[in-house]
Amino acid sequence: MSQQPTTTDRSAAASAAASAASTSSFYAALRILPASQREAMYQIYAFCRAVDDIADRSGPRDPRLTELAQWRQDIDDLYHRRDKATHLRGLSSVIQAYGLEQQDFDAIIDGMLMDTERDIRAPDWATLDLYCDRVASAVGRLSVRVFEVPPAQAGPLAHHLGRALQLTNILRDLDEDAAIGRVYLPREALAEAGIEGTEPRLVVAHPRLAQACAPLIAHARDHFAQAARVMDACRRAVVRSPRVMSLVYSDILDRIEQRGFAPPRPRVRVSKTRLMLTVLRHGVV
Repeated sequence: MSQQPTTTDRSAAASAAASAASTSSFYAALRILPASQREAMYQIYAFCRAVDDIADRSGPRDPRLTELAQWRQDIDDLYHRRDKATHLRGLSSVIQAYGLEQQDFDAIIDGMLMDTERDIRAPDWATLDLYCDRVASAVGRLSVRVFEVPPAQAGPLAHHLGRALQLTNILRDLDEDAAIGRVYLPREALAEAGIEGTEPRLVVAHPRLAQACAPLIAHARDHFAQAARVMDACRRAVVRSPRVMSLVYSDILDRIEQRGFAPPRPRVRVSKTRLMLTVLRHGVV
């Protein structure tokens, strides 16, 4: 019988995730925010990182499913003012201050369940889009409220930028995902490239891998372009952080395409100097 995660365990997970924010690729984009917004985003990040760590952890699935179910209960307790999730008081304050929706937290957990219930292997396009909505655009829907993006632009920005970032992550992390038994490239793209089967290590070693990745690159670029158009309709101060995120990740996408997909594939990174230049150029009002 699996052991129920304790409040102390979940509090420690959230604290560890919050400290990890300072080393994440999003840190530079978040630290330019006013203090209250920055701390709010760290609370959201801590939640996302904690449930993501559960989904990505190796080992039996049942204990991880139990942990995700408990996180869902914790979120429900926050929204119904039950004095149980005391380890999430900081997140509770953020929810109240910015009017965050419970359905977006639940969607994120649903996305983690997609990774936990079984290893994702070559989903169809519709399933991949649902996955991107849950693990990325739902985070965007929480974030745009903190950024105070106007309602008319908030939904479209979360939709497009979330998907652009997640598709870029998928292309960047092909080898890491394959090592844990996952491949997120859609089955239609594999078939069109002439790649048979869905065994992750064989897929990422296939000589026509670049052809299978090309549609994801095109989709990501389209989402980046649409997100940019949405941000252009907003006051610059409101979209400083998402614009920096977009520019950094679109640069990663460019570098992935330039590097190509022939092995060995060194992981694409943005240098600290380039990151700081992006922040200075686009993150300062």
